[in-house]
Amino acid sequence: MSKPAQPRPATVLDNRQLDLPLFAGAVDEEALAPAAATAPLRPDPTPNGVKLRRLTLSGRTLEYGLKRSSRRTIGFSIDGSGLMITAPRWVTLTDIETAIAGKERWIFAKLAEWQTRVEQRALPRIEWRDGAEIPYLGKPVRIALASAHASLVFDAQAGALALALPTHADAQQIKDRVQGWLQTEAKRLFGERLAYYADKLGVAYKGYALSSAATRWGSCSSDGRIRLNWRLIHFPLSIIDYVVAHELAHLREMNHSPRFWQTVESIFPEFKEARHTLKHHPPELLPAL
Repeated sequence: MSKPAQPRPATVLDNRQLDLPLFAGAVDEEALAPAAATAPLRPDPTPNGVKLRRLTLSGRTLEYGLKRSSRRTIGFSIDGSGLMITAPRWVTLTDIETAIAGKERWIFAKLAEWQTRVEQRALPRIEWRDGAEIPYLGKPVRIALASAHASLVFDAQAGALALALPTHADAQQIKDRVQGWLQTEAKRLFGERLAYYADKLGVAYKGYALSSAATRWGSCSSDGRIRLNWRLIHFPLSIIDYVVAHELAHLREMNHSPRFWQTVESIFPEFKEARHTLKHHPPELLPAL
């Protein structure tokens, strides 16, 4: 006699991610949105098993990536590459698209928000020349050419970065030299802050690297590897410390649960203010390098 069919687990939605988005909206601070009414098309097929699909919602076409996994919930992730759905293998496509339709307003609101962010971030430009200014740890630093120094010299007190370049150096030379310095500073400073807060929390990470991600301030993998966006070097130290504390806290709690935020607060009590600043900072504070 055959056994009666077991009821299928109820479909559960999960918006959480284990990394810190570059810009977060008011609806869900762990999710980012890309373009406007239609998400950008991804390469198909994608190398990591993601299948590209299209769905029409209220007359608008939504393109999304679908990845099957052993997870027990349907996960929504929206970033610069579009909407990504990670779903259990047993969930039908109909169930998945019903879940997407249920979050239609949220999805398209975030798409529109991301488009606005992209347009705003495209506006600021640095004119790479003698006397130009860049933000460094929340303060302006003036670029000086034709200095008497044989190598790059940073004078923190004067807020000046002297480059060993002639006055006729072209913009690309200046940009490359300054960006290289910023990334070197980011690597050094982030390492110091990670060591400090890891010791404070009593955790160990396997390593860290700089990221140039367009949509993430930081991330922490399950094997203890941390990536931090080098452009954080433009912000005050308190903002950097918040992102560092955020990622290290994932070594204790691989989620964004109340326990996770309690862990962040245990080593960085001012996290709410820093998080608010990072969420609502004017995009023009970051130069279009």
